[in-house]
Amino acid sequence: MMKYLWLAASTDIIESLRARWFMVYTMVFGGLVVILFAFGLAESRIMGFTGLSRLLITYIQLSMAMLPIFVLITTVRSVAGDREAGIFEYLLSLPITLGAWFWGRVFGRFFVVFLPVFIAMLGATAWGMVKGVEAPWQLLFYYTGLLMALAWCFLGIGMLISSLARSADVAQGAAFVVWLTLLLFLDLILLGVLIQEHLPAETAVAIALANPMQVFRTATMMLFDPQLVLLGPTAYIILDNFGRIGYIAYALLYPTALGSACAGLGYLHFKRSDLP
Repeated sequence: MMKYLWLAASTDIIESLRARWFMVYTMVFGGLVVILFAFGLAESRIMGFTGLSRLLITYIQLSMAMLPIFVLITTVRSVAGDREAGIFEYLLSLPITLGAWFWGRVFGRFFVVFLPVFIAMLGATAWGMVKGVEAPWQLLFYYTGLLMALAWCFLGIGMLISSLARSADVAQGAAFVVWLTLLLFLDLILLGVLIQEHLPAETAVAIALANPMQVFRTATMMLFDPQLVLLGPTAYIILDNFGRIGYIAYALLYPTALGSACAGLGYLHFKRSDLP
């Protein structure tokens, strides 16, 4: 099982590395770091954060908006694209189980989508150390964990959409709708709905924290704003119910669990569906 899973994962990795979208994806995140250095964020001081800490905070905020849509758009074609191309007949003729193929695609795609993000952040840290800037290792490890959780979450959502959709175009459209809905519910739509429905504050926070992008956003705020002053009265509800350490753990575990659940549902549907 592990041998076949590794073969499926390595095949997906090789295929992705040759794709044009991977080159664009790598250039986007690598270019972000170059631009941030070019504008001197590594030497700036904002709210007490200097050097690489400020650069990583800005990088992580930009990644929150771009990483999910990149992961979704590139992942939803995994199953739907193969189904539309009609290669499942060839797949079923190979001595590999459906589970090994599906989860091999999942883990292979996770490696591909996370690698450029991590290398860009690691490269920024290494360059800063060469320039004599102190490396914020604790911040780097935590942000790495957050990015892994966010990438895995949207990878699982993408695999679920890809398993349900009957064509690559439908899958891509659904992925864009999901990303746009989660993005809008960060502030604008959610705020309007809550005001109209007069929901209790605890219910409003619970709805907001069901959005993995909001969870990620709040977790990144907590490192440079431990009291979450920027969130206003909402901060009291979060800190009273979670605490700082508890919320950091929640921000790592919840997106990972959500992505795993979506990928699992996608596999069940993929296994029981009419593959050809």
